[in-house]
Amino acid sequence: MTVAVITFGGSNCDRDAVRALAHIGVDAERVWHEDGLPADVDGIVLPGGFSYGDYLRAGAMAAHSPIMNEVRDAAEDGIPVLGVCNGAQVGCESKLTPGAFTTNASARFQCESVHLRVENSDTPWTAAYEVGDVIEIPIAHGEGRFEIAAERYEELVADDRIVFRYCDAAGNVTDEANPNGSRGNVAGILGERENVAVMMPHPERATLPDLGRSVDGQGVLSAFV
Repeated sequence: MTVAVITFGGSNCDRDAVRALAHIGVDAERVWHEDGLPADVDGIVLPGGFSYGDYLRAGAMAAHSPIMNEVRDAAEDGIPVLGVCNGAQVGCESKLTPGAFTTNASARFQCESVHLRVENSDTPWTAAYEVGDVIEIPIAHGEGRFEIAAERYEELVADDRIVFRYCDAAGNVTDEANPNGSRGNVAGILGERENVAVMMPHPERATLPDLGRSVDGQGVLSAFV
């Protein structure tokens, strides 16, 4: 299996993603956005960073790169696509998933480990967990607050498309456990199809044991195995 980790100008978590995937036995390679997707691609990661300096809006410029047309086509063909942090912003801006990620309620860059509660275990991204499991994964973002119209949010809930919510260590979804003010404590959602997901926390930073922190992110990345 070959996973393409798409690199835009300003991406800075692409190498992290490649290394994390290699650790769980997945062949991954960085792909410069201007070069297009490889013919044999089996999975796609939109990595974190600050594509194009977050000009206009975070992820907005990268979303208009021609490779994103290929990514949308691949997603429609069932190829797994994961957007992480800036990649989640690109995913929303390119309409792979609904809603938008905007400035944190604190108006500050947040870099810390957070707890997530698994809301739906019947997806490739959460198959390693059970509903209600609490995992620990770091965040690092200034524009991570998920926003969506109230009626669209209710549709996400009804369709079971929310995969992770911010919570405390005991699994309680509270305002205090919400690091950025996201509607409904949302940390990750699915697209129209379950093979597409975006999330603000960084599973690739919670995969390698030698980093001395949680390895709970392995379960997310195992969707590519």
